[in-house]
Amino acid sequence: MSTTFREGSFRDRSVLVSGGTSGIGAAIGDAFAELGASVTVTGATGAEANAARERAGTRIQRATALDVRDGAAVVGFVSSLDKLDVLVNCAGIIRRGDEHDPAVFEEVLDVNLTGTMRLCTAVRPLLHITRLCTAARPLLARTRGSIVNTASMLAFLGGALVPGYSASKGGVAQLTKSLASAYAADGIRVNAIAPGWIATTLTKALQNDPSRSQAILSRTPLARWGEPDDVAGTAVFLCSPAASFITGTIIPVDGGYLAG
Repeated sequence: MSTTFREGSFRDRSVLVSGGTSGIGAAIGDAFAELGASVTVTGATGAEANAARERAGTRIQRATALDVRDGAAVVGFVSSLDKLDVLVNCAGIIRRGDEHDPAVFEEVLDVNLTGTMRLCTAVRPLLHITRLCTAARPLLARTRGSIVNTASMLAFLGGALVPGYSASKGGVAQLTKSLASAYAADGIRVNAIAPGWIATTLTKALQNDPSRSQAILSRTPLARWGEPDDVAGTAVFLCSPAASFITGTIIPVDGGYLAG
């Protein structure tokens, strides 16, 4: 990752990235690790976690499976953490063409929106316990940490084939604003990134479709697909001292697509 942050600027910081085994989440995990953080990433399956551990050049300390739809599993996992400075919620799914089915719509919201809420609220009840017991695990309130959620440009635009995804990401944007207000008393900042057209496995079919890709690029002022590292840099910034007075904001990382 190319940033202006110095090597070691996140040393002694503990970072958790859900959905951090591939794509944007993996780039974010790698970015924090390169800057000295101790990084844990989660994936939906054991196979995803194994692949993340075996990925060449990775500096992440831990990769594990976590189903963000399972509230008990989320709480149990968070309880296993000794320290937490940064939570990045990247776990998400998209089901193009099928999301008009209410059952599929519900599944997408359960992962993308409610899954984000589960992780956020899993840390906060434990935070209140730490006020009663100084020996309890220090999490975000103790470290005055940060949360970065993952919205999308479709939090601002509609998606005809992805009503569930669009609704979930619009919900993430509003959730971010609400939690920023609710968590401020604990010194926790909550922001969101809103990626545009990023070159990942999820967008491979669109990248390989010349007419669709050209339509995307013709509306994008920077005239290129974004890279996962483009989004990672913004996430790092939001968790850095440079963003210490920023909370409740949603930052598009879209090459100017929304400006068109």
